[in-house]
Amino acid sequence: MSESDTSDSTATRTAAALSDKQRRILRYLREQSQTNTYFKSRLIGDDLGMSAKEVGVNMPALVDGEFDVTVEKWGYSSSTTWKVTT
Repeated sequence: MSESDTSDSTATRTAAALSDKQRRILRYLREQSQTNTYFKSRLIGDDLGMSAKEVGVNMPALVDGEFDVTVEKWGYSSSTTWKVTT
């Protein structure tokens, strides 16, 4: 198997491979990214009934996946900030 075959098969996550919490966060980001670009884990958690830690633990799947939004860890001051673009 070539290196490119390996990287393709180790693949990025798709929505079908996400947990329920990850799908809820992704849906929230899709909806909210129409009017906002930056999101704090604490505020996402408040809106979704999760802790900031639960949000932070689940975000790497969204950062590493291929979705219709791009999620980047942007900064940290009182809560991790995420930059979301469509």
